[in-house]
Amino acid sequence: MTNFDFDLFVIGGGSGGVRAARIASQHGAKVGLAEEFRYGGTCVIRGCVPKKLMVYASSFADAFEDSHGFGWNTGENTFDWGRLISNKDAEISRLENIYRSNLTKAGVNVFPTRAIVRDAHTIELADGQVFRTKHILIATGGSPVVPDIPGAEYGITSNEIFDLDRQPGRIAIVGGGYIACEFAGILNGLGTHVLQLYRGEQILRGFDDDIRNHVADAMRERGVSLELQRDVVRVEKDGDGLKITLDNGETHVVDHIMFATGRRASTDGLGVKETGVKLRENGSIVVDEWSQTSVPSIFAVGDVTGRAALTPVAIRDGHAFADTMFGNRGVRAYEGVIATAIFTQPEAGTVGMTEAEAREQGEVEIYRSTFRPMIATLGGGSEKMLMKMIVSKTDQKVLGVHIVGHGAAEMVQLIAIPMRMGATKADFDATMAVHPTAAEELVTMRVPVE
Repeated sequence: MTNFDFDLFVIGGGSGGVRAARIASQHGAKVGLAEEFRYGGTCVIRGCVPKKLMVYASSFADAFEDSHGFGWNTGENTFDWGRLISNKDAEISRLENIYRSNLTKAGVNVFPTRAIVRDAHTIELADGQVFRTKHILIATGGSPVVPDIPGAEYGITSNEIFDLDRQPGRIAIVGGGYIACEFAGILNGLGTHVLQLYRGEQILRGFDDDIRNHVADAMRERGVSLELQRDVVRVEKDGDGLKITLDNGETHVVDHIMFATGRRASTDGLGVKETGVKLRENGSIVVDEWSQTSVPSIFAVGDVTGRAALTPVAIRDGHAFADTMFGNRGVRAYEGVIATAIFTQPEAGTVGMTEAEAREQGEVEIYRSTFRPMIATLGGGSEKMLMKMIVSKTDQKVLGVHIVGHGAAEMVQLIAIPMRMGATKADFDATMAVHPTAAEELVTMRVPVE
């Protein structure tokens, strides 16, 4: 009988790895976990959490402006970047301590160092320790990709944007995904001049076209200089700033250029490929429905697998793996209907199919409403909300719901529940509206526009 030091060794202390380690330990497994940076992963340290805090910070500009129409008189408003970053750092440290504490309370052996896979059952730490383990779980997440252009080393990514000493007066953001669009909105709201460049025809590829168009128009109206079918080909130092050259020959001088041009699974130098684990061309790990790789004793969860790169998905993956392997429950992570939010300004929430995806499966009915939210009537804003519902013409099942505007993320989280249960348009129609709310549009749209 082979002697193992651990039943499970987890590489990566992000959302998926921490959840898997903690649940496995609670099931009675002896668990080790190695993390070379900070606990909490991308989401807590340099992603969702600090980003949302900065979204809140930038949204106060709207609140100050809207308040005048409701009778408030406010003095000169100033913003202190240093105070925001300091307070953000304190909150992130608090959350990281909670992650670490939860691991140790659960009985997980924590190793604050890098770990690599030596073979199907062997882990080697950077400090020289070697452990034999029955199972290995890879949960190393992903990292930003920087384009291969001259001067790219002068740029920053979403990793560094949270720790800048000073607020940029001018920034160029390269990319059209949710990270690029979210930071364009954040920095624009805080008073930075934002130039956003995307080589595609429209931002937010993969989302419903109505969301894409609505958000792009609103971003421009708010002052973001959004240029489509444009890319950066060169970055050069220019005094205290940077000169960027575009593919049409145009040049701009900015304080920073941020690349939000995709992410890559963090598998380089990890030893998994050499062990026989099958990888895709982009470095992500191929797994089956049980999160098992091509090597039976090695598993992977979260962003490193190339599945939906969302924190709740990583957490669900990790929990399902632990319950299956050590809880004798046979749990698969559910990924059928996943609600998600884009914290642009205005924010968007989406769940289910896009209109294009739904039309590929059959005939559909489209319900759509755009309107000024109530706060804008006195606040004076011109921004409109969008509500869209996609319904199967055959069985009236709701296939997708897409919202842009204040509270979109909160609304779409709740809508995901009835959609997962197979709700029909009649179920929405039979639900009493809450008035006056924006969400009531979802149960009062009666006539399809298409």
